Amino acid sequence: MAECNIAELTARGVIKVSGSDAKKFLQDIVTNDVTQAVDGKAVHAALLTPQGKILFDFFLLDREDHFLLECARDNVADLIKRLTFYKLRAAVELEDISISRKVWAAWNGTPTTPGEALVYPDPRLELLGLRIIAPATLDLTVDCNVASEEDYHHLRIAMGVPEADKDYHLGDTFPHEANYDQLAGVDFKKGCYVGQEVVSRMHHRGTARKRIVPVHGHASLTEGSKISGGDTAIGQLGSVAGDMGLAMIRLDRAEKAIEDGHPLMAGDVEIDLIQPGWADFNVPRQGGEV
Repeated sequence: MAECNIAELTARGVIKVSGSDAKKFLQDIVTNDVTQAVDGKAVHAALLTPQGKILFDFFLLDREDHFLLECARDNVADLIKRLTFYKLRAAVELEDISISRKVWAAWNGTPTTPGEALVYPDPRLELLGLRIIAPATLDLTVDCNVASEEDYHHLRIAMGVPEADKDYHLGDTFPHEANYDQLAGVDFKKGCYVGQEVVSRMHHRGTARKRIVPVHGHASLTEGSKISGGDTAIGQLGSVAGDMGLAMIRLDRAEKAIEDGHPLMAGDVEIDLIQPGWADFNVPRQGGEV
């Protein structure tokens, strides 16, 4: 048995984007540089509102004659609808191929995969391992330890990497708040895309007051718990794994509460904020690195 772990991500779907205008179409509307999806690599990107908030997030792969977007399966239909709104007369075709494809995550090693499987490093963080898109008929668990989707999310939480609809709300979150600037989700040199002006201004002015950060609880944590410091509302917990979790935090309020000697509480559980090893922003009261 190989050392790797592999989990089927049943909550993920796949959209095929084809047509002679596909590359330009995507390049003009998403947050990252589509041309970087080469040599077996994917890019982490989002489609924003004109006001700069995240509507959809996905991994994008260039397959030479078409592109694949790996995204939340529940959002596939709405994402296709939004892309259709933007394509106007462009020579672009959009197809939901989620039924014929499965999405997997593999970590702590590399599984043996047949040629039909598309294997690429998670573009957000190397420690998250590999993503795999494969025909639904293929069994990829032959030489890996079979893990659960929950196991994958525990890894993600331990690494401090947020996920849409678990740790932040689509339609109500700026890319910087969800750490897209830290996790390779935005290219600040590629030029215009939907919402680009707001994102660029926030980046250059350093005005992101909220960030998703890892937290460690002094007891088991509960998803959705409100976080406070004294009488001040500071944030909210997203996904949790035992005493570890991810939370959207107002960093300035957290810093003030700590300076005033107030413990940070998630519901009735005291927490410490953790400085992610990959982050270049400062987290008040560093509790260690992930």
